Amino acid sequence: MPQRCHWAEGQFEAYINYHDEEWGVPVHDERVHFEFLILEGAQAGLSWATVLKKRESYRKAFAGFAPEQVAAYGEKDVERLLADTGIIRNRLKIKAAITNAQRFLEVQKDFGSFDSYVWAFVNNRTVHNHWSTREEVPATSPESDALSKDLKKRGFKFVGSTIMYAYMQACGMVNDHTTDCFRYEEVHKLYSANSKREEG
Repeated sequence: MPQRCHWAEGQFEAYINYHDEEWGVPVHDERVHFEFLILEGAQAGLSWATVLKKRESYRKAFAGFAPEQVAAYGEKDVERLLADTGIIRNRLKIKAAITNAQRFLEVQKDFGSFDSYVWAFVNNRTVHNHWSTREEVPATSPESDALSKDLKKRGFKFVGSTIMYAYMQACGMVNDHTTDCFRYEEVHKLYSANSKREEG
């Protein structure tokens, strides 16, 4: 059995698959960026396991994470979502997802893509850390502070620095697999490929 990051050990299958296949992999797809923006915001005050179990329900409830569709949601949609037992039924988080979709489209318009905007906060290269224990992994960073501050200025909600650091980890802007994890070297190779992609 491969050695994994401590937080993924002994978890349910979807959680382990998320660690093994997604966490830390550089994201450049607009819908995936928007998906993690919604899911990380939904996680606030809860566990990632709770959100992950509801991921498919979120995909159905939020139009396959298409920001242009979610941005057009109105009060009827808010009420529909509040009645959806498959997602976290928190009015503030639901309304924040709609607001964030609208702001997301504005960022796309201003920067060409959300991807171009967000990756600039790490100089278009994955921050490749070298933590040996989970206790070393931080909850925030100067980059997540800067990203959070700028998103708030643009009107985004549920984008505090801790939430944005988790977002950066999920989207591969940061590689925080511990050095004893089998994914550490694999993601490092993806990090190198991502850097070459930006240079090319």
